[in-house]
Amino acid sequence: MTSIKKIAQNYAAADQLHALDFQGLMAQGYQSVINLRSPLEKGFLVNEDALVAEAGLEYRHLPLSPTKADPQAIEAVLGAIQTLPKPILIHCAAGARAGVVALIALAIEENLGHNEVFQKAQELGISLQQPQLQQFLNHYLAATPA
Repeated sequence: MTSIKKIAQNYAAADQLHALDFQGLMAQGYQSVINLRSPLEKGFLVNEDALVAEAGLEYRHLPLSPTKADPQAIEAVLGAIQTLPKPILIHCAAGARAGVVALIALAIEENLGHNEVFQKAQELGISLQQPQLQQFLNHYLAATPA
Protein backbone atom coordinates (compact mmCIF):
# COMPACT_ATOMS: atom_id res chain seq x y z
CA MET A 1 0.00 0.00 0.00
CA THR A 2 0.96 3.58 -0.52
CA SER A 3 2.54 5.66 2.24
CA ILE A 4 -0.23 7.51 4.10
CA LYS A 5 0.51 10.27 6.63
CA LYS A 6 -2.30 11.08 9.01
CA ILE A 7 -2.25 14.88 9.35
CA ALA A 8 -5.26 15.13 11.66
CA GLN A 9 -8.46 13.25 12.41
CA ASN A 10 -10.11 14.38 9.15
CA TYR A 11 -7.09 14.65 6.82
CA ALA A 12 -4.40 12.37 5.51
CA ALA A 13 -1.84 12.82 2.74
CA ALA A 14 -0.36 10.22 0.44
CA ASP A 15 1.69 9.68 -2.66
CA GLN A 16 0.15 8.07 -5.76
CA LEU A 17 -2.12 5.21 -4.82
CA HIS A 18 -2.18 1.98 -6.79
CA ALA A 19 -5.30 0.43 -8.27
CA LEU A 20 -5.64 -2.12 -5.44
CA ASP A 21 -5.19 0.49 -2.69
CA PHE A 22 -8.60 2.11 -3.08
CA GLN A 23 -10.60 -0.86 -1.77
CA GLY A 24 -8.65 -0.75 1.48
CA LEU A 25 -9.34 2.94 2.08
CA MET A 26 -12.97 2.37 3.02
CA ALA A 27 -11.91 -0.23 5.60
CA GLN A 28 -9.51 2.34 7.05
CA GLY A 29 -12.40 4.75 7.53
CA TYR A 30 -11.81 7.16 4.65
CA GLN A 31 -14.88 8.56 2.95
CA SER A 32 -13.34 10.74 0.24
CA VAL A 33 -10.30 10.99 -2.02
CA ILE A 34 -8.87 14.15 -3.59
CA ASN A 35 -6.37 13.68 -6.42
CA LEU A 36 -4.06 16.69 -6.91
CA ARG A 37 -2.21 15.22 -9.90
CA SER A 38 -2.36 16.51 -13.45
CA PRO A 39 -3.16 13.94 -16.15
CA LEU A 40 0.14 14.97 -17.74
CA GLU A 41 2.19 13.78 -14.77
CA LYS A 42 4.07 10.52 -15.22
CA GLY A 43 2.25 7.67 -13.50
CA PHE A 44 -1.18 9.37 -13.48
CA LEU A 45 -3.86 6.73 -12.94
CA VAL A 46 -6.39 7.44 -15.70
CA ASN A 47 -9.20 5.30 -14.25
CA GLU A 48 -8.81 6.51 -10.67
CA ASP A 49 -12.29 8.04 -10.55
CA ALA A 50 -13.86 4.66 -11.41
CA LEU A 51 -11.65 2.81 -8.90
CA VAL A 52 -12.60 5.23 -6.12
CA ALA A 53 -16.32 5.01 -6.99
CA GLU A 54 -16.09 1.20 -7.02
CA ALA A 55 -14.60 1.37 -3.51
CA GLY A 56 -17.62 3.41 -2.36
CA LEU A 57 -15.75 6.67 -1.78
CA GLU A 58 -16.37 10.23 -2.95
CA TYR A 59 -13.82 11.53 -5.46
CA ARG A 60 -12.55 14.88 -6.69
CA HIS A 61 -9.81 15.44 -9.24
CA LEU A 62 -8.43 18.93 -8.64
CA PRO A 63 -4.95 19.26 -10.14
CA LEU A 64 -2.32 21.45 -8.45
CA SER A 65 0.88 22.20 -10.29
CA PRO A 66 3.94 20.59 -8.73
CA THR A 67 6.07 23.57 -9.79
CA LYS A 68 4.07 26.74 -9.09
CA ALA A 69 1.48 27.94 -6.62
CA ASP A 70 -1.93 28.67 -8.15
CA PRO A 71 -4.28 30.44 -5.68
CA GLN A 72 -7.40 29.62 -7.74
CA ALA A 73 -6.56 25.92 -7.84
CA ILE A 74 -5.90 25.78 -4.10
CA GLU A 75 -9.19 27.60 -3.45
CA ALA A 76 -10.99 24.91 -5.46
CA VAL A 77 -9.34 22.19 -3.39
CA LEU A 78 -10.15 23.93 -0.10
CA GLY A 79 -13.75 24.35 -1.25
CA ALA A 80 -13.99 20.63 -1.97
CA ILE A 81 -12.51 19.84 1.43
CA GLN A 82 -15.32 21.84 3.04
CA THR A 83 -18.04 19.85 1.28
CA LEU A 84 -16.68 16.30 1.03
CA PRO A 85 -17.44 13.65 3.66
CA LYS A 86 -14.56 13.16 6.07
CA PRO A 87 -12.03 11.76 6.66
CA ILE A 88 -10.41 12.71 3.38
CA LEU A 89 -7.32 11.19 1.80
CA ILE A 90 -5.52 13.77 -0.34
CA HIS A 91 -2.85 12.52 -2.71
CA CYS A 92 -0.38 13.66 -5.34
CA ALA A 93 2.71 12.05 -6.89
CA ALA A 94 5.05 12.06 -3.88
CA GLY A 95 2.78 13.36 -1.11
CA ALA A 96 4.31 16.85 -0.72
CA ARG A 97 1.46 18.86 -2.28
CA ALA A 98 -1.07 16.66 -0.49
CA GLY A 99 0.66 17.22 2.84
CA VAL A 100 0.66 20.98 2.44
CA VAL A 101 -3.00 21.06 1.39
CA ALA A 102 -3.94 18.95 4.42
CA LEU A 103 -1.93 21.28 6.66
CA ILE A 104 -3.69 24.33 5.21
CA ALA A 105 -7.10 22.67 5.74
CA LEU A 106 -6.14 21.88 9.32
CA ALA A 107 -4.86 25.42 9.91
CA ILE A 108 -8.11 26.90 8.65
CA GLU A 109 -10.26 24.44 10.63
CA GLU A 110 -8.35 24.90 13.90
CA ASN A 111 -7.24 28.52 13.36
CA LEU A 112 -3.57 27.57 13.66
CA GLY A 113 -0.83 30.14 13.35
CA HIS A 114 2.18 30.07 11.06
CA ASN A 115 4.56 28.63 13.67
CA GLU A 116 2.09 25.92 14.71
CA VAL A 117 1.67 24.76 11.13
CA PHE A 118 5.40 24.68 10.46
CA GLN A 119 5.95 22.77 13.70
CA LYS A 120 3.24 20.25 12.73
CA ALA A 121 4.87 19.82 9.31
CA GLN A 122 8.21 19.14 10.96
CA GLU A 123 6.67 16.63 13.40
CA LEU A 124 5.06 14.77 10.49
CA GLY A 125 8.19 14.84 8.35
CA ILE A 126 6.56 16.98 5.67
CA SER A 127 9.26 18.89 3.81
CA LEU A 128 8.45 22.50 3.03
CA GLN A 129 11.66 23.11 1.11
CA GLN A 130 9.98 23.47 -2.27
CA PRO A 131 9.27 27.18 -2.97
CA GLN A 132 5.72 26.60 -4.27
CA LEU A 133 4.82 24.70 -1.10
CA GLN A 134 6.07 27.61 0.99
CA GLN A 135 4.05 29.98 -1.23
CA PHE A 136 0.87 27.95 -0.63
CA LEU A 137 1.38 28.02 3.11
CA ASN A 138 2.47 31.64 3.33
CA HIS A 139 -0.53 32.78 1.27
CA TYR A 140 -3.01 31.05 3.59
CA LEU A 141 -1.20 31.77 6.82
CA ALA A 142 -0.35 35.44 6.17
CA ALA A 143 -3.28 36.74 8.19
CA THR A 144 -2.79 34.42 11.15
CA PRO A 145 -0.67 35.18 14.19
CA ALA A 146 2.87 33.81 14.39
